Amino acid sequence: MTTIPTARDLEPLARQAGRDLEEASALDILRWAADTFGERFCVTSSMEDAVVAHLASRARPGVDVVFLDTGYHFPETLGTRDAVEAVMDVNVLTLTPRQTVAEQDAAYGPKLHDRDPDLCCALRKVQPLQEGLAGYQAWATGLRRDESPTRADTPVVGWDEKRQKVKVSPIARWTQDDVEAYVAEHGVLTNPLLTDGYASVGCAPCTRRVLEGEDARAGRWAGTGKTECGLHG
Repeated sequence: MTTIPTARDLEPLARQAGRDLEEASALDILRWAADTFGERFCVTSSMEDAVVAHLASRARPGVDVVFLDTGYHFPETLGTRDAVEAVMDVNVLTLTPRQTVAEQDAAYGPKLHDRDPDLCCALRKVQPLQEGLAGYQAWATGLRRDESPTRADTPVVGWDEKRQKVKVSPIARWTQDDVEAYVAEHGVLTNPLLTDGYASVGCAPCTRRVLEGEDARAGRWAGTGKTECGLHG
């Protein structure tokens, strides 16, 4: 394993890797991350599917897989997390917000997600992830360029300015067909909601099934103008 880079080296390293690895396979991108950062590298997963977690387990068996339990997840999502933990060679770490849903309701009023979804996401997703990633230098995501216009320029390796970390998106160049082919070839776990009309799975109050012709993210915060939770920009 190479020497783990210092914080000062991270940004130029990330930008150079993004250029060097643009045409690399997803597995090779993850092998680079695992070799470069060792235990200071983790995967984040919404448990929509376990594709990136599965890929990362091949690059680094026992890799940390970070999951945000917002308190609003579908039962199917929590079940997918439990199944991933049981059958894959990964170490699932569940992060929770500082407040329970009941405590947040008491502080901000009920159904904050309906009245101020940005604040709800900040409290239940962005803040816990910020704290949960503190011990890592690099994290991997399942972002893909074809998911929505806001993700069209996602680099395979980039610099996360908000968290001052290297951000790895090994399947950024994949299509939905690529994902489905990998799932079929390797028998990868997926969230059951993906076969029930949901193309992107988030918190239950803010996620609906998509309509024919809509992009994969259209079922998230529908009708609000909101397209991202804040984790990725």
